[in-house]
Amino acid sequence: MISLQLPLSRSRSSFSSSALPRRCRATFSAPSSSVQIFPMARSALDEMSELGAFNRTPSTFRSFISRDKTSLFPAESGRYHLYISYACPWASRCLAFLKIKGLHNAISYTAVKPIWERTKESDGHFGWVFPSSSTEELGAEPDTLNAAKSIRELYELASANYSGKYTVPVLWDKKNKTIVSNESAEIIRMLNTEFNDIAENPVLDLYPHHLQAQINEVNEWVYDGINNGVYKCGFAKKQEPYDEAVKKLYDTLDKCEEILSKQRYICGDALTEADVRLFVTLIRFDEVYAVHFKCNKKLLREYLNLFNYTKDIYQISGMSSTVNMEHIKRHYYGSHPSINPYGIISVGPGIDYFSPHDRQRFAS
Repeated sequence: MISLQLPLSRSRSSFSSSALPRRCRATFSAPSSSVQIFPMARSALDEMSELGAFNRTPSTFRSFISRDKTSLFPAESGRYHLYISYACPWASRCLAFLKIKGLHNAISYTAVKPIWERTKESDGHFGWVFPSSSTEELGAEPDTLNAAKSIRELYELASANYSGKYTVPVLWDKKNKTIVSNESAEIIRMLNTEFNDIAENPVLDLYPHHLQAQINEVNEWVYDGINNGVYKCGFAKKQEPYDEAVKKLYDTLDKCEEILSKQRYICGDALTEADVRLFVTLIRFDEVYAVHFKCNKKLLREYLNLFNYTKDIYQISGMSSTVNMEHIKRHYYGSHPSINPYGIISVGPGIDYFSPHDRQRFAS
């Protein structure tokens, strides 16, 4: 959900000021040439308090698709398009809902390249971009719908005066050529209920009425401690906020481990929205967050219940297709130069999430 990049192939002599963190750019100078400093478009790496803590800002586009045919955005097959990055956990939760609800034939989607690149020559912004051809980047596609070269262009097409972050997911209305929503928490609610008339799996309800209060409560502490918690660890610029974030992260993981020792899913015996939201962080934990974000007090595979739970969710029909570990690793290790300036990709454990798990011990 962020926007800066140091390309892996760039040599030291070819660095430009725009490829460096904002705090470095004012003092950078290239050998025997002048450097023009451009305004930097806002990114999550800028969302830091004076105390060095990471504070995520809310999403901007918050319209809602409805089953009501008279609404501004009625649920219609073929009308909407989802822009995602396989690297981004927030976008991946939307793709997961699209797949397990059976909406992949009703709502098309496009994946961007995993590593940020420059989005406009007139400033120093690096962000999500599309490949120029279908063969350039395995797992990514050109934007054949709007011919955009970047996610940024979609935001500017939807709102000429937009000045926020250029994030994924983006739920796009083909008819009105605008963004319906870029808030993943609300997009998954739309996908869960509003398209049931055309979904292949309409019976599956990931936000059932009788569990909504519990799901909301779990979502809140999982988001604060784990989903956003790993980012608070990784983007912390001072020791104290890092220490606070990592303590909360592992307190929350321990809480999940205890809950999952007694039941198959985080809210009981049925798969819910809360499981999908937790899963997208857990699947990235040992390969990325443990190293890149310094979340290394304990690995996921050291948690008996959490590790088996992650494999259980991964093996649900459609879920594994939403996980592209190559894109995930290349993005994180290659797009945060202030954290990993040389762009070296950690080899990682290469976990087989299709290996057997023990979650069948709980009644379904």
